[in-house]
Amino acid sequence: MEATYIPALAALAGSAIGGLTSLASAWVTQNRHDRAEHLERDKIRRQKLYRKFIGEASKLYADALVRSEAEASAMVSVYALISQMRVLSSPAVIDEAERIARVIVETYSAPNKTFAELRQAMVARPTSPLRNFSEKAREELSRFQSPPALRRP
Repeated sequence: MEATYIPALAALAGSAIGGLTSLASAWVTQNRHDRAEHLERDKIRRQKLYRKFIGEASKLYADALVRSEAEASAMVSVYALISQMRVLSSPAVIDEAERIARVIVETYSAPNKTFAELRQAMVARPTSPLRNFSEKAREELSRFQSPPALRRP
């Protein structure tokens, strides 16, 4: 091989290595970016599901405090949301959601409360039956942080 070919081959090899390095870097960056976007979409989907469950369960619990008969369609809505959670959520979140559904059913079976009794109950025990669910959901959602390099300022 002639000496004039060696610098040309070295330049060609250097260009190929540089191009492959650039391609690999772009692929890794895009892969991390796609993963971060997927995690963010999953987090938003869970937030919407939890928000809807909290709204429905709160309405039903308040209704159960003052009425003895539940509307089946409203209970079906809560159970449908729990079923959606079974696909997305951790067992701890699902267990809390199921516990809330049981509390609602039991509350419908209990004697109705007057407004004065409701006020006394809130003073004596100010925590919501949804508090544990909210805490478990918050813990789960906090695990959905995107990598520091990809977070927006």
